[in-house]
Amino acid sequence: MARTVSTRRRVAFTALAWTVALALFFPILWTFLTSFKSEGAAIASPPSFLFFDWTLENYQEVQERSNYFHHMWNSVVISFGSTFLGLLIAVPAAWAMAFSPTKNTKNILMWMLSTKMLPPVGVLVPIYLLFRDWALLDTLTGLVLVLTMVNLPIIVWMLYTYFKEIPVDILEASRMDGASLGQEILYVLTPMAVPGIASTCLLNVILAWNEAFWTLNLTAAKAAPLTAFIASYSSPEGLFWAKLSAASTMAIAPILILGWFSQRQLVRGLTFGAVK
Repeated sequence: MARTVSTRRRVAFTALAWTVALALFFPILWTFLTSFKSEGAAIASPPSFLFFDWTLENYQEVQERSNYFHHMWNSVVISFGSTFLGLLIAVPAAWAMAFSPTKNTKNILMWMLSTKMLPPVGVLVPIYLLFRDWALLDTLTGLVLVLTMVNLPIIVWMLYTYFKEIPVDILEASRMDGASLGQEILYVLTPMAVPGIASTCLLNVILAWNEAFWTLNLTAAKAAPLTAFIASYSSPEGLFWAKLSAASTMAIAPILILGWFSQRQLVRGLTFGAVK
C-alpha cells in the first residue's frame, strides 16, 4: 500500500514538473514558430500552430535591416566583461565577509541586497548625467560598468554563500605554509569553489545578456546589444510580430545554447555545499 502511494506521488510530481516546464517553454516555442510565419499569419485569429506556410523571409529581412553580428558582439562583450569585472571585485569582498567577518558583515550584505529592490528608473537620471559628463553614453565601457554594479550584489551574495561552506582549517593551513593573501585566494580558495564560481558566472552572464532597461536608455547604436536589436522592431506604425519573433529568436538562441550545454555545471554550482 505504501509503495502504491509512493508511486502515485512520484507520478503526480513528475506530471506537475512536466506541466510547469512546458508552460515555461511554450512562449519560446511560440516565438520560434511565429518567426517562420508571414505578418498576416502571425496576427491571424484564431492562430495556427503548425499548419501555415513556412517562410525564411523574416530572417532575411532582419539580416538586411540590421547588423545582427554587431549587436551580438556587443552583448558578448557586455555580458562577459561585466562578469569578469564583477568577479574581480566580488571574490575578495566575499572572502573578507566569509573568513574575516565583523559585527556589521550581515548588515552590509543586507544593505547590498536591498539595492536590488530599488527601481532602476529611480537612479536613471543621475547615472545618465554622469555618463554624459564622462563621455560614457553609447559605449561598451559604460555598459560594462553599470551592469557590473547592477549585478554585483548577487555575485557577492552567491560567492559568500559558497565560501562559507569551505572549511576554515584549510585556509589556516595554507597560511601556516607561508601563503600570502593573494596566493590563498588564487591557489587555495578559488580552486575549491570552482563549481560555485562557475554557476555565479553563468547566472551573471544570463542576467547581463537579458538586461534591457539600462541598455535601451544608455545606448543608441554604437554599443547597442541584442536587447536593443529586438526593440528596434517596434515602431510608431505598430509591432511587426513575425519580424520581431525572428529577431527575438536570433537574440535568445546563443544564451539558450550556452545554458543548455552548461546546465550540469549550473546545477552543480547551485547545489554546492548543500550536502556536507
